[in-house]
Amino acid sequence: MPFVAPDPDPYQEVMTRESLAAMIYDLCEDFRRRGAEWENRTVEDYLGALAAWITDSPGSYRHLGEEMPANGDWTFFARALSAAVIYE
Repeated sequence: MPFVAPDPDPYQEVMTRESLAAMIYDLCEDFRRRGAEWENRTVEDYLGALAAWITDSPGSYRHLGEEMPANGDWTFFARALSAAVIYE
């Protein structure tokens, strides 16, 4: 079973750089504890699933009865993903 957030929509609480980092650290800890239960256990599978979800995300938002955020900072996220390849 993949990471399951503790409440129905905790992502509404991710409004700052610090809260995004905290959520990612929580994902890392969940993987350390329960990685064998994750659907996507390799970096390749995880990044592939991430790209697929981003592609399909408008449908996910519709399913939740929400609109896709129009002004998400995609550049920040792209830089963060790329930097993590070499950042210590």
